Amino acid sequence: MGYRVVIAGATGNVGREMLNILAERHFPVDEIAVLASRKSLGTDVSFGEKTLKTKDLDTFDFTGWDIALFAVGSEATKKYAPKAAKSGCVVIDNSSLYRYDPDVPLIVPEVNPEAVHGYAKKNIIANPNCSTAQMVVALKPLHDRATIKRVVVSTYQSVSGAGKEGADELWDQTKSIYNPTDDKPPRKFTKQIAFNVIPHIDVFLDSGETKEEWKMVAETKKIVDPKIKVTATCVRVPVFVGHSEAINIEFEDPLDEDEAREILREAPGIMVIDKREDGGYVTPVECVGDFATFISRIRQDSTIDNGLNLWCVSDNLRKGAALNAVQIAELLGNRVLKKG
Repeated sequence: MGYRVVIAGATGNVGREMLNILAERHFPVDEIAVLASRKSLGTDVSFGEKTLKTKDLDTFDFTGWDIALFAVGSEATKKYAPKAAKSGCVVIDNSSLYRYDPDVPLIVPEVNPEAVHGYAKKNIIANPNCSTAQMVVALKPLHDRATIKRVVVSTYQSVSGAGKEGADELWDQTKSIYNPTDDKPPRKFTKQIAFNVIPHIDVFLDSGETKEEWKMVAETKKIVDPKIKVTATCVRVPVFVGHSEAINIEFEDPLDEDEAREILREAPGIMVIDKREDGGYVTPVECVGDFATFISRIRQDSTIDNGLNLWCVSDNLRKGAALNAVQIAELLGNRVLKKG
């Protein structure tokens, strides 16, 4: 016996990836409904070997459905997620709307699976920000061993994190540079993204940090440990898929790079590729389509006591969004609903 599953936002990048991952991981689905806004109504999407037509999110009745994976943005989530939850369908939401709600668990299954039982307060579970998700997978096993005091992270985030419009803008601008008569000014981003980097993701806050940077701080504290100090600089780079992070970690207790490497090799969801030679590390191009969070460049930071540096790469459409949501659904099924 399997589950009746809904994908809200099935025509977007993340929604399509959710469908792919559900099929790849053989999630026990008895019935699936794919929903979209009215402008995308009737669009075909793939689920394994099946082709499905999208239905209208606005009129859909969630009664009798078990799990709904939402990938529709905060505004639509605010309207439709409570409706689904009230009908008895557990919502796993990819937007930022519920991440900081104390009554909604924010989950990365490799890190805080026990939090899944908190879903019952609102019948909603939040998926973290893409850049946070991959980082905390790396931090948690190290924190368990040596207790993290402080994290300094710089991100190199792909344009797909800004949706299809972001990817289209990079593609169009790259072509236009070789054709000066076809100028493509910035629309999705604040400055040219082709052959450039932009130290600005989401809106600026009064503190001077961007909301993306604030999210990494707040979410790491909620998922891993509220005592950890985090400071982030988030940068958009001209890469289509795959977020990268340079992470500096300060620990309470001594932890040498060799032990850290072995801890990470044994940790769930992590693949360590760390050779001190040309090409002995992972780049975004190589992580696309993979489930793992890749860790490279593990080394001591000699400027502080008990410090380490590492390089972290992951497919942001997978671990940063769709994969994590499906893993939450698996966790919910295994620990709570227990149908599959």
